[in-house]
Amino acid sequence: MSSIGRASGNLKAAHAHWEQARHASKKGDWQSALNGFKKAHQLVPSDVLYAINLARAHRELTQLDEAVELLRGVLAKDPEQALARSLLGECLAQQGDSAAAAACLLEQLPQQLHNLDYLEGLSLTLFNARRYPECIQVCLQALGVRVDHAQSHYLLGVSLNELGNKQQAIECFKTALALDYENGTGTLHSLIALTERELCQWDEAQQHLESLRAYLRDLPSDAVAWVSVFALATLDPDPQMTLVGAKACSRFIARHAKPLPARDTPVGQGGKLRIGFVSADFHQHATSILMAELVELMDKERFEVTLYSHGPIDNDDMHARIRRAADHFVDLRLVGDALAARRIREDQIDILIDVKGHTSGSRLAIFAYRPAPIQVTWLAFPGTTGATYIDYFIGDAIASPASEAQHYTEKLALMPQCYQPNDRRRALPGVTSRSEHGLPDGALVLCGFNQPFKLSGEVFDSWCRILQSVPRAVLWLLAWNDSMADAVRSEASRRGIDPSRLVFAPKVSFEQHISRFALADVFLDSWPCNGHTTVSDALWAGVPVVTYRGRTFASRVAASLLHNVGMPDMVCESVSEYEQAVLRLCHGPQLRASLRDKLVAARSTAPLFDSVQYAQQFGALLERMADRHRSGLAPDHLT
Repeated sequence: MSSIGRASGNLKAAHAHWEQARHASKKGDWQSALNGFKKAHQLVPSDVLYAINLARAHRELTQLDEAVELLRGVLAKDPEQALARSLLGECLAQQGDSAAAAACLLEQLPQQLHNLDYLEGLSLTLFNARRYPECIQVCLQALGVRVDHAQSHYLLGVSLNELGNKQQAIECFKTALALDYENGTGTLHSLIALTERELCQWDEAQQHLESLRAYLRDLPSDAVAWVSVFALATLDPDPQMTLVGAKACSRFIARHAKPLPARDTPVGQGGKLRIGFVSADFHQHATSILMAELVELMDKERFEVTLYSHGPIDNDDMHARIRRAADHFVDLRLVGDALAARRIREDQIDILIDVKGHTSGSRLAIFAYRPAPIQVTWLAFPGTTGATYIDYFIGDAIASPASEAQHYTEKLALMPQCYQPNDRRRALPGVTSRSEHGLPDGALVLCGFNQPFKLSGEVFDSWCRILQSVPRAVLWLLAWNDSMADAVRSEASRRGIDPSRLVFAPKVSFEQHISRFALADVFLDSWPCNGHTTVSDALWAGVPVVTYRGRTFASRVAASLLHNVGMPDMVCESVSEYEQAVLRLCHGPQLRASLRDKLVAARSTAPLFDSVQYAQQFGALLERMADRHRSGLAPDHLT
């Protein structure tokens, strides 16, 4: 047969395979479709349509690397192929490589200014790439095409929120909610409640929190849905609500991830356990402030430590310190989730530790690929991840007691003392004066430096009752955002408290912050989300803390800190008990002085600040996890 005849035969056969595959794809039989499209592409590799169809089948079967390779090949030959570029952008975004996806899709922007589907995909990709100003511009362009486009209102809101324009963000969220944003009820109610709490709009936030609870109560047990699990963990006193939302959200995060095959090499091969910490916060951040010395003190004969960073690489002292302490540092900022998981697998990490949870910038999707045989969450997020792909939650017997295990999807791995590490090398309070910080010299200073979303009407009611009982007291708060001070002054006035008795402190460096912290007489903790790092800072500064313990992890952290610094009497079981404990301190100068002296001594004696002991206990807990795995045992509670 002539070459012309063979070519003609190939064309006919390829078209027949393509037709069969197309019918299979319409039925949802993507494996059969893949086989047919592959045969068509092999027969006529120059046909763009066959290549794109084959790439789409690979994508539907979550074979993203194969899809990306095919589409890059198409675009190398024809850069103007719009369908291939759109599909490539979707595949890159699905892999978690938002930066590459955004760069790919932006190539089409001039030709697609009025294409709503394209603008919708581009705005989402830009948001995931943290290019918020550009996301806002694309959302506005989409709303110019269709003003009632709910997703654009939603993405406009989350981008404005990230840039600090919180009131505008709330209005965008409410518009998206009114437009019945698809599957967005839980998302929007949780974001609105959290943002209103940040602005101290307590009544409004409570209404949206109630709506969120109603949504979660109606959610199917196998739901796949995104909600702000952070909002649930920090605003809701019921751990069951956090669990329901976390399960749905963890499924949503893992919806595109295909777990890697089980590793065939044993844990600890070579004599050391390879430990990987995954976080965006390896810089001057509360997480690194707490964990830096732990990384420095981990036994190099037993552990090989790798930091997998997907956050800013700041040239600050903390970044340099924690990076120097680790054996390896890997920058994953521009690496998609699937490729990041493969890199971790290639590094033969035995125990992979999430140090982010459901907080901003999290990449729990990496864990959904199961790159390590043992996967753990620790420190950064105050509650369960809800993820079946996380084996252990590191806590302690006070913050996460065994009696509350039903509210975690992970097995509880409990530290013998406090779950929270601390750094003995952090700055000590320096010399400063009240006048430098706008505090009256003769006043009793009650400090509430927790972030504003931790405040509520109930908490502030309690604080105002205390202020009414102690006329010479002032309330010292941090000015976290521009709107907070005016809102809280107005709330104080409504409760009969002179707004001049409220003093607001600006944000400063940690060294300045810890020095001014020591000027306070008593730290007033919040609930249902306690101060975590902030309470550690208060205790380090020598300031007595009073806390009210609830049922959630977030509401029990301060209790754990106080027990491990030798002050369990400052842990209260009711609001009235909390207020009585604060008033005892307010009216007891000798008691305050005694507790302050005890805290100063605790810097070198208390378990909370014993970094050497913590590192030993933390290492022992990791080895217990590894021992179970080596014995062929499934993860179980380690109490």
